[in-house]
Amino acid sequence: MSLKGKRALITGSTSGIGQGIAEALACDGCDVVLNGFGTASDIETLTLRLAAQYGVSVRHIAADVAKMEDCRSLAARASEELGGIDILVNNAGIQYVASVEQFPAEQWDAILATNLSATFHLTAALLPSMRSGSWGRIINIASVHGLVGSIFKSAYVAAKHGLVGLTKVVALETAGSGVTCNSICPGWVLTPMVERQIEDKMRIESVSREEAERQLLAAKQPSGQFATPAQIGALVIFLCSESAANLTGASLPVDGAWTAQ
Repeated sequence: MSLKGKRALITGSTSGIGQGIAEALACDGCDVVLNGFGTASDIETLTLRLAAQYGVSVRHIAADVAKMEDCRSLAARASEELGGIDILVNNAGIQYVASVEQFPAEQWDAILATNLSATFHLTAALLPSMRSGSWGRIINIASVHGLVGSIFKSAYVAAKHGLVGLTKVVALETAGSGVTCNSICPGWVLTPMVERQIEDKMRIESVSREEAERQLLAAKQPSGQFATPAQIGALVIFLCSESAANLTGASLPVDGAWTAQ
């Protein structure tokens, strides 16, 4: 099933997992609204490339999804510019690492706002039009940390567990309506942020890239392989297909058996 004619909004889509998802949706015929940070020239280059390469409409709308007002404005503008939104991918996220007793309150608030509350605000804003059209896909990019915990990541783990819970509630409330809601829970994914971690480990510990990757993966991801943004994008395409019309309320790990342990 092609998604030609469908319209998608993907937050945090100017790099990494979000960009991989935007690429997959555009390739399958979706018109897309990008949202995320970056230089004006980089964003323009990405927008023009996707539009030219796949023959779809591509827009970028700047918004700080940590702010409720920006979320509501983003939803309204995206709907207006594309004539509606059929697919919402909540991908934007931030991270901060510290023990609970040393975790700055402002970082806690920022992570909860970006990683959890933004999903609520965007879903609440766009769900009515999906219901009225009897079709919609809401896909939340959670994390293995929506299923298990790790030290020093209290806010991130709390937000991602909340995202998994919110996914279930939205799935129950939309059951039978033609709208589905699922979450994807990636483990280690080879993104620009992870690339920097690999390079830092190579430099600090004077090890090869192969050894740096092995050390990062060894503690958590039994497959010993990174997932890729393209693999996450392919799963999004499946969740948007008619084959997944009765798949809703699920949290799907893409984690090389991390959560199977």
